[in-house]
Amino acid sequence: MIEDYSKIILENINGFIILTDFQKPAEKSFISDGIKEITGYDKSEVTVFAGGLLNITDKDDIPDVLKAMNDFFNDPAQTTTSIDYRINGKESSTKWIDQNIRAIRDRAGKVNLAISTCTDITELKTSELNYKNNNIELKEINKSKDKFINILSHDLRAPFTSILGFAEILLNEENLPQKEKTEYLTYIYEAAQNQLELINYLLDWSRLKTGNLKIQPQRLKASILVYNSISILTANSVKKDIEIQVDIDEEIYIQADERLVNQIFVNLINNAVKFSKPNSKIEVVANYYNEKEIEFIVRDYGVGISQEDQQKLFSIEKAFTRDGTKGEKGTGIGLVLVKEIIEKHGGEIWLYSEKAKGTEIHFTLPIPSNVILIVEGNNSENDELASFFEIEFSDFKMLKASNAYESLVMLQDCTPSLIISNHNMPLMNGLQFVEAIKSGDTSVKVPILIYDESLTSEIELKYIKLGIKSILKKPFNPEEFSKIVKQLLL
Repeated sequence: MIEDYSKIILENINGFIILTDFQKPAEKSFISDGIKEITGYDKSEVTVFAGGLLNITDKDDIPDVLKAMNDFFNDPAQTTTSIDYRINGKESSTKWIDQNIRAIRDRAGKVNLAISTCTDITELKTSELNYKNNNIELKEINKSKDKFINILSHDLRAPFTSILGFAEILLNEENLPQKEKTEYLTYIYEAAQNQLELINYLLDWSRLKTGNLKIQPQRLKASILVYNSISILTANSVKKDIEIQVDIDEEIYIQADERLVNQIFVNLINNAVKFSKPNSKIEVVANYYNEKEIEFIVRDYGVGISQEDQQKLFSIEKAFTRDGTKGEKGTGIGLVLVKEIIEKHGGEIWLYSEKAKGTEIHFTLPIPSNVILIVEGNNSENDELASFFEIEFSDFKMLKASNAYESLVMLQDCTPSLIISNHNMPLMNGLQFVEAIKSGDTSVKVPILIYDESLTSEIELKYIKLGIKSILKKPFNPEEFSKIVKQLLL
């Protein structure tokens, strides 16, 4: 019976078929040769059980497939059904198939023969899943937007009642004592400053969430970033006599957006100062987390955070604020923004805290690729530069491009630590190359060194206007070249 049906169906199917004869012992089955094209398996390698592809079905889908098959075959009223499930291809690829089953039953409803047509619907399923994921993401963004509006309407409006009240007193009470005037003005100033900070945080968080704020990563020295952040907070730490200790190796670099990462350190160190007791210390440490990331730790020995409040720290839906040890005010969403920035860089953030003992905030940021891209039309000079870098900068990998177009393609896959480009190149000159980088949607922010035999002052001025200040003229001078490169890299 199987052979008679198979000849007809095989001529009209786009995929493969399974024919299962339930009248014969062990449910004898036939599989068409088309299975190999979809799964990579020969039909002799596949086990059919109750009309299904048992040994290559994804293990997570097996229970659902078996239940669907069992329900179908045991229901005398059903003659057709369709089941979508995943199969594991021979080369570790996952495929989605749509198995349409037709049951040929006797008068009592017992299945004599099951005819299945199986088609590859991987592309369709992938599109469907992407649509669902995008829909979920859009719902989350919409939910966050609603929360964002709630914060604006509540947290921004509430302090203005007090601000307007104090301002009204200052305007109407001419004989107000100087002490009270100072007190009211101080409150107005601090409240306004706090609200401005909140607005800036909210705007950055919103722009990051919606993708309107582009991350522009570049090679940055970690210790300089930390010390710059500490300098901004010097007045705060001095007021409370808090010592900030930094333990970061000078050779540690990260690949990050400088402005956004500065916000991370300022936020976290400022929080550590805020919740530290006077005459204490704060530690900022960095070390290699793995081959691709640096781990930073900001540690204080202050009031700590309860387990309940720890759950609220990184969620805008649960955002809360509390006063510091000297009554310092906060926005309540600083850490929400910090988490968003870190995750946009591909990192993670977590914490350890105990009440009255202090808090440790841990987070990771990516390590630079340590790649130097040489864009040079002359292959012999290209090789000369590559040889120089292999000796002088052995920690860096050299990428060579014969023209600007080739290098623009390379920039889609990696962000180098430095680009060295000739001016006179085929197809696109150096100025056009720099303009393409600056105006393109690549979010590339990399130092560029222009290296050419002769540039007019007019061309040099055009490079300077594009933000390129490092220009070297040939012939090759190893000492001068090494000095400029070190300035750009270190």
